[in-house]
Amino acid sequence: MLEFRILGPLEVVGPDGVVALGGPRRRATLAILLLNAGRVVSVERFADELYAGRPPVTAVTQVQRQVSDLRKVLGSASVIETRAPGYVLRIGDAETDLAQFERLAAEAERARARGDAGAAADLLRAALDLWRGPALADLGDEPFARADAARLEELRLAVLQERVDADLALGRHALVAGELEGLVAEHPVRERFHAQRMLALYRSGRQAEALEAYRHARRVLVDAFGIEPSSTLQRLERAVLVQDASLNLRAAGDAAVGRVPAVVVAAADDDVVEALIAIGEPLARGRRGDVVAATIVTYERDVSRASAALTALRSSLGTHVRTAAFTAADVAGELVRLAIGNDADLVVVVAPPGIDAPQLPMLLADLFERSPAHVAVLAGRRPDPARGVFVPFGGGEHDWAALEIAAAIARVASASLCLIGTKAVARTGRRDASALLADASLAVQRVAGIDAAPLLVDADDRALVGAVDEAGLVVAGISPRWRHEGIGSTRRALVNVSRPPVLLVHGGPRPGALAPAAARTRFTWTLGL
Repeated sequence: MLEFRILGPLEVVGPDGVVALGGPRRRATLAILLLNAGRVVSVERFADELYAGRPPVTAVTQVQRQVSDLRKVLGSASVIETRAPGYVLRIGDAETDLAQFERLAAEAERARARGDAGAAADLLRAALDLWRGPALADLGDEPFARADAARLEELRLAVLQERVDADLALGRHALVAGELEGLVAEHPVRERFHAQRMLALYRSGRQAEALEAYRHARRVLVDAFGIEPSSTLQRLERAVLVQDASLNLRAAGDAAVGRVPAVVVAAADDDVVEALIAIGEPLARGRRGDVVAATIVTYERDVSRASAALTALRSSLGTHVRTAAFTAADVAGELVRLAIGNDADLVVVVAPPGIDAPQLPMLLADLFERSPAHVAVLAGRRPDPARGVFVPFGGGEHDWAALEIAAAIARVASASLCLIGTKAVARTGRRDASALLADASLAVQRVAGIDAAPLLVDADDRALVGAVDEAGLVVAGISPRWRHEGIGSTRRALVNVSRPPVLLVHGGPRPGALAPAAARTRFTWTLGL
């Protein structure tokens, strides 16, 4: 049996040792199959990803040759199956280090749920021991691998945080305090490491150092973004200050540090930020998280004014909204840092006024490609979810990402949720989308606990625009092929023609706003899986 490893440099190990895979193109072909194990990868997608969106005219032939050569190297044609419109890798969970990693993390979650912190710590440590370096280290610079390598690193850090929590629950605070000092230095904007360090220091009898650790965290966040620590970190600081008994190991029974999911919203205008908060606040509130609202200004002289406006806005919205104003030479980079540092599920930005829909993907390309979280782009007027949330749904991964966001908004706003599909087309023999919408509705009921009503319309853009005329918000996914196809004619019609506000969603590598907590240690997750 072969063992496929991606948690480090790409490697295949057989009975006689490491298998010689060959050149970079062949290794990349195998990596694409592994990252999509069990799912068909089309030849067209292979060509796009292997040649960074600029495939030569011989791309199809070259893909076929790479797959043929891989079959010879792996010694079994049955591992890679031909399945229209491309190929699929058929391997068992025991044959990949990623699947083993996820299995150990899931077993650790079950151990933690039954109160066995010792078993959880051991399982999480075993999961982390599978890593041989950065994921896909030899392919990390390839465009197709960047987002996946980033997602895998997020998985490693999530499991590492869970392992630290388990050690804290076992009273190993003195042992992990030193480790956390290094982790805070390595990941300065990740608040959870700061919180874990504060707790470890406090339980080690080092209250003054725990309070200094909070002040250090605050300085880092203020210097980086001009933003105050999360409400969770602030509560922890107050608890340390008064020596709250809930922080004691015996009283807590477990580490008092958990994940605080966030929704990051950002725009260049204070009024627009307020409109974006209308989207982010219900999503964050549904997850008991924070909204991080940022105004990104062009000139330094505007920072103080924008900050004051946001402070006034925050005072009217509540403690779970944190605000910051700053300049940025690299706007996408700053938003990515905000998303990483605040463990965000979603980044919401606004479409620039007057921009044509076809221009949106390229304008936001850096953010789409680098964000660890879903990215949603608001076009049109301020959303009013109470008037109904509508989702054009065709079953693609991007549609599931949009449905996750829409369902979360509808759930918290107690709004109606409607799924729009196409009617049958007699001349082509194509069936209507009612069965697909039924599957999606059942998934929403199971995960979100709300109903999603189906609506069938004619298969043309005018019918869709007419169907959403009275909507309070339309949420639509952007195809993963946006680099080559744009956002599609239907999305263009929604943005340029329809009256309701439209939220265009690009699915990110992290699980979305409706994902169960345990899904953060899985490579992929949608309502449909």
